[in-house]
Amino acid sequence: MGLISWLVEQHQLLMQQCVLLPFAFLFYFLLTSDFRYLVLSVGGCVLAVFTMRLYSVLLFIPVFVFILLLSFAPCSVHNWVFGIQMLWQTFWHLFVQYREYCSREPVSIRLFLALSSLMLLTQRITSLSMDLQEKRVMITFNASSKRKLCETLLPLMSYLLSFTTLLGGPLCSYGQFMSFIQGISHKPPPNTLGVVFLQLMQVLLLEVIRFCLVCFIKHNVPDPSCAALCDILWVWALGLVLRIQYYSHWRISECLNNAAGFGFCENSSGDQSGLSDGDFWTTEASSRMSVFSRRWNNTTALWLRRLVYRRCKHFPLLMTFGFSLWWHGLHFGHFVGFSTWAATVTADYHVHKYLHPKLSSPWRRVLYNCLGWINTQMIVTCVVLAVEFRNMSGVRLLSVTPIGLFPLGNILLLVILLTTSAIVVFR
Repeated sequence: MGLISWLVEQHQLLMQQCVLLPFAFLFYFLLTSDFRYLVLSVGGCVLAVFTMRLYSVLLFIPVFVFILLLSFAPCSVHNWVFGIQMLWQTFWHLFVQYREYCSREPVSIRLFLALSSLMLLTQRITSLSMDLQEKRVMITFNASSKRKLCETLLPLMSYLLSFTTLLGGPLCSYGQFMSFIQGISHKPPPNTLGVVFLQLMQVLLLEVIRFCLVCFIKHNVPDPSCAALCDILWVWALGLVLRIQYYSHWRISECLNNAAGFGFCENSSGDQSGLSDGDFWTTEASSRMSVFSRRWNNTTALWLRRLVYRRCKHFPLLMTFGFSLWWHGLHFGHFVGFSTWAATVTADYHVHKYLHPKLSSPWRRVLYNCLGWINTQMIVTCVVLAVEFRNMSGVRLLSVTPIGLFPLGNILLLVILLTTSAIVVFR
């Protein structure tokens, strides 16, 4: 009972998505294809109003604006949509900062939930607008009859406001979404119940691990007289607790989509089709920051690569992390965390390029991977704490523990390698 009550108190979003699972199964087993688009969109609207109340307008307004722009200029909609959507999202991020830091007023949990859903909506809207710009998708509004208008509007609304992705990802393209909907009727995914059950067991295992780590943190508060290693382990455990929240949320979101019949390959026997934001064991086993960055929040990483990295001719990595900082909310902790992340990924590229040719023997490669894993874990812990605490408190915590030396060491090593390369070039 202690674990269940702790889950309800500490992870409300996780429990809300668990409540949605029966509705996802009903959607998959009972509905015909003619009603699926309607149920997804209406279910998303009801869910938004129920969980966010008045703040649900944060989602409805940009959806209305997007459809309005799409009806007038479907081919050139991306630039307009991108600008309007980011300005709308930034306004609310700054409003939250004003309430927190200037007026010192409490911010409603419903507003935070609406902001999180708005960030996910930004992903779906810009993903679709890029598809339209690149002519991967063609959407035309035919007002000659109400039926044809509904045939265009309902799939679009269900993609943007689906109850399966409203509170959590993963992100899929509009084309994938349409193929999933059509595939449910033509070729139903095998053993959906078994897949969902295994994923729920994974979520439960992650939450058990998180519960144990929280107990360890509470009963082992750092002591100034304690050794530096104890402080590092305590801060690392705290960072892991925060990361496990994400893994649980991603897994239950994937589980919800699978329960509705989404995310299965056509030619496989139950394998997921990229609808996953990250696996705990695979991601945490990364021994390089660049590899961790590609695996962490996978569909968002792919979205950022497509939206920013591939479109920037100058400093694409810096611009990608800069946009991610903007998208997340422009808090001070975000600035520190994403700056550190960008610098350490750049350092990883240069260090690996320098050391990889020297790893001639197996024991050197094993040692390099082990040290790389420890280094990655320490840097990721620093980034997560800075981003999650958002204000100066996370930076203060890192400044009084030796773990903050790891990203500084990586950045210093990057400066040395770049300086050495520049000297060699000038000679």
